[in-house]
Amino acid sequence: MLEKISELSNLRRILNEFPKNIKFCFAYGSGAFKQLNNHDNKMLDLIFVVQNANKWHADNIKLNPKHYAMPLRYLGYKFITNVQENWGAKMYYNTLVKTVTGQTIKYGVTSDISLIEDLLDWNDLYIAGRLHKPVEVLIEPNEHSQIRMALVQNLHSAVRTALLLLPEHFTEIDFYKVIAGLSYSGDFRMIFGENKEKVHNIVVPQLENFKELYAPILQHYEQYIDFPKSEQMTVMCQQDTNPATKIHHLNQLPRTPQIKLVRAWSLGPRSKDTEDCLRAIAHDPECCEILERCLKEIVWKSSVTQSLKGIVTAGFVKSIKYSGAKIKKMLQSNSETSIPLESKSQKISNLVDTVVKKQTEAKDTDKRLEYK
Repeated sequence: MLEKISELSNLRRILNEFPKNIKFCFAYGSGAFKQLNNHDNKMLDLIFVVQNANKWHADNIKLNPKHYAMPLRYLGYKFITNVQENWGAKMYYNTLVKTVTGQTIKYGVTSDISLIEDLLDWNDLYIAGRLHKPVEVLIEPNEHSQIRMALVQNLHSAVRTALLLLPEHFTEIDFYKVIAGLSYSGDFRMIFGENKEKVHNIVVPQLENFKELYAPILQHYEQYIDFPKSEQMTVMCQQDTNPATKIHHLNQLPRTPQIKLVRAWSLGPRSKDTEDCLRAIAHDPECCEILERCLKEIVWKSSVTQSLKGIVTAGFVKSIKYSGAKIKKMLQSNSETSIPLESKSQKISNLVDTVVKKQTEAKDTDKRLEYK
């Protein structure tokens, strides 16, 4: 308990280096929570939710100008906010930032409106997907704020979606794996650059955290699902898979998956009645596959556009370093391949070092030319 309090205190100390007008803040990922097969010191991932992105970036550029890549820091806070709100998943990341304590962090900035929209509608299933999993909350939203209500609704949506994707019988660990995987299914980074066992590695060491997060939500689904009271996560659970139950879940899904379901069923723009389409989908034996394709489409688009945006916001050198670290981690996780792990990791490290060195040399050459 004391160790936990100390960790939270250390995390909150990092916030002293940033502007104060943050509505909601949380840490996530392997830097905040233990994951299987991760033993090294992890970069800490943070999300800052702010009410006025213009003002926050203006204040942050004054406090931490070096956090922003060139030339964005010189283009000003209005341009940065425009990049945040209109490119990718409405998130602006600064990565590979060193705090005064020596901790390496990556932090994303988003507006409270963008957060609420994704939590309720799953427009991008980006930050909403992050919040399907346990996170370490550093700044709580106000008790009666829309953020708090949207956070709860997002968990309800995750439960309904998982039940639609699961068969009649499944284990509790299957349930949490499906939930954790909602925002990874369709993510192009899972093809190359992420650990293929990422979902498993997230869920297994955090089973108790998942149970604690979803326990209040699952109380509302007792008429649809039977979770045996057992410490064994492999005990079989059972859900009602009748079409009437599926219709109920489908009608309660977020807006964007609903629209995509109707379009997929109608084979075109949304012209048919939503309720009629969802009722027909509920009776379709391929209901699960149709929903899965729609979710993958959402995640694919947001993951590609946000990653392309990250190249701009991080800058070339940091992008190479960050991508190199991701690829190195992926190679280490796939130890079944024929090339020794040490050889693969060393090749990636050498490649990253070479690119960074060339970029530095190019900058030095430009400076010498300027002096001439």
